[in-house]
Amino acid sequence: MGRIILDMPLSRITAATPGQPIKTLIIDDDAAHGQTIADSLDTLGYDCHVATNGVDGAAQLDKDAYEVIITDLRMDRVSGMEILAKAKEILPDAEVIVVTGHGTVQSAVTAMQNGAFNYLLKPLDLKQLRAVVDKAASRLHLRRANAELQRRLDEKFGFEGVIGNSRQMHDVLDRLRRIAPTDATVLIQGDTGTGKELVAQAIHQNSPRKNRRFVPLNCAALSENILESELFGHVRGAFTDAAGDRMGKFEYADGGTLFLDEVGDMPMPTQIKLLRVLESGEITRVGSNDPILVNVRILSATNRDLEESVTSGAFRQDLYHRLKVVTITLPRLVERIQDIPLLIDNFIQQSCKRHHKTVSSMTVAARRRLSAYDWPGNVRELRNVIESMVVVDYDEVLDLDDLPPELAPDPDAPDAPQIVGLSELVGRPLAEIERLFILETLDLAGGNREKAAKMLGIGERTLYRKIKDYRGE
Repeated sequence: MGRIILDMPLSRITAATPGQPIKTLIIDDDAAHGQTIADSLDTLGYDCHVATNGVDGAAQLDKDAYEVIITDLRMDRVSGMEILAKAKEILPDAEVIVVTGHGTVQSAVTAMQNGAFNYLLKPLDLKQLRAVVDKAASRLHLRRANAELQRRLDEKFGFEGVIGNSRQMHDVLDRLRRIAPTDATVLIQGDTGTGKELVAQAIHQNSPRKNRRFVPLNCAALSENILESELFGHVRGAFTDAAGDRMGKFEYADGGTLFLDEVGDMPMPTQIKLLRVLESGEITRVGSNDPILVNVRILSATNRDLEESVTSGAFRQDLYHRLKVVTITLPRLVERIQDIPLLIDNFIQQSCKRHHKTVSSMTVAARRRLSAYDWPGNVRELRNVIESMVVVDYDEVLDLDDLPPELAPDPDAPDAPQIVGLSELVGRPLAEIERLFILETLDLAGGNREKAAKMLGIGERTLYRKIKDYRGE
């Protein structure tokens, strides 16, 4: 029987076990020895399972997903090295600790080269064992945390975060999927509030650069001198307040993605310097003569018509063509009205989580009002309105009384007809159901035929003809 050295009293080395406990498999053909190890780790919160030979241990690996595996080296039929190899094959993220009473330098080196987390000699010192297992657990928790962070980033900025079921957004998503894996420079065009930065983040998050930095910079918010310092950095003494060297956004984003928001507002001298960087891959800090190589993907966005700016001389034509290797144009919210219900539900969920509120539903009347509004601020304005409604709500149902003043209905206006329920449609002729849906959609669009046609996914002339048929004209 292998001996175990107990530290008296047992020092309690707390395993960092956020979430579910670490699932641990102990494989030892000395059953008492294996059980002693399990009992020691059980007291620290590990979920321990024991196999009393290599064959049973290998079978356990096939049946369950273990995160820490402690295996004896010398066992009949299936050795600890074979357990290590099998674990690394089917559970590549698991940490394996090899234990032996017949240790040699060669066996230790071989175990570590084959992926073992650590190699311990018998008789085991439980304090040392727990310290090693805790280190393995810490590595696993870091891996879990990174995976969770990646999941959240994918959820927020992945393509599923670009919400829409309209034809326009399907086109945008198809384009994103094509360009994200490349290193192409992308110009994102769209009105204020259409989600240009969200799209830029989604491109980065689905690119080979996803594990490096995404660095945004608003070009409209800074003066020429400050903008150049922000982009390229500066050296000490470059200007009055330059007390030391400072890294610019290009250097900070090296290996990652630089997002230039409102690039159409960039001053002409800065445009010239940006073009030089795009052509040479080198930046020079303000006040320095030493070039610095950078590897940065450029994404830019604007709500201006850059072709018009080029014509007027406000934007360099050569820079324009360098920035628009690929162009994505985001539709205004009124051009994708059928996406409003999806966006509403998503923003309700986000706002409830942010403000620790509960909302069970939104009334049909409130949804009507939101769908009929023109949304000059686009998706950003809709998100802000939903957040406001969630914050002021007190009965867990968002209704007209939760709308901000600018969207509140006119109290003197007649009540809008209610949407026909599904149960009322069953058994009716298809032509009658179509007529009801078209008229309800017209009402939902506030009588605007162009909006209604887009919501229904039909041409405006087709809608006009159907309305004439319904009226017997």
